[in-house]
Amino acid sequence: MALYRFRVTFEDYDDISREVDIKSTHTFADLHQAIHQSIGYNPDYSSSFYISNDQWTKGEEIAFKPSERKISRGVALMENSKLSSFIDDPHQKFYYTSNFDRPFDFHVELVKILDETPGVTYPATVKTTGEAPKQFGNVYTPTAETAVAAEDFDFLNEVEFNPEDAEDFSEVTETGAAVSDHDEDEAHDEEDEFGGEFSDNEGFDDDDHSGSRGRGGDDY
Repeated sequence: MALYRFRVTFEDYDDISREVDIKSTHTFADLHQAIHQSIGYNPDYSSSFYISNDQWTKGEEIAFKPSERKISRGVALMENSKLSSFIDDPHQKFYYTSNFDRPFDFHVELVKILDETPGVTYPATVKTTGEAPKQFGNVYTPTAETAVAAEDFDFLNEVEFNPEDAEDFSEVTETGAAVSDHDEDEAHDEEDEFGGEFSDNEGFDDDDHSGSRGRGGDDY
């Protein structure tokens, strides 16, 4: 029976790879499990293989735990899809996305077709290069207080809040207030400076008008 050897490489970490031997009669679900076992990940998440060309362009999808939308579209299921049914190239490539909620993307390439070795259980990891990144990073459960603080922090990040901007704004506000007060004081000083002059003019106008009226009287 034919045996497939696949090289599996992280798309974003091309120095980390695994080589997995698997029977041609195995399914994509078996390959999915084998890849996760080789890198130490939990395989129980929605994932998909895509038949690809040499440029790793996604083609037909073969899914594990697909969404209702994909099911209604008639997507092929990993558990029902034998590897040999989708391989017609000695260097067949598959683009593989693991866990759509927090995805890792892989390049899966057929590198060799060989015969089974008696006594070996397949799938089998035959080569390991590099340490895989953590599947979920550093995971912790936030308290109610830290959750609220995180929400506030996220909101401030969304509006690109910078505490230094707040200080600058307060300085501008205080300066603006000081300028306003200064303007009011200058306006008051101007009133004091010209108030008498305006009063005299008003008095002069009154006298002038009254004198005019008087002269008018004399004329009559």
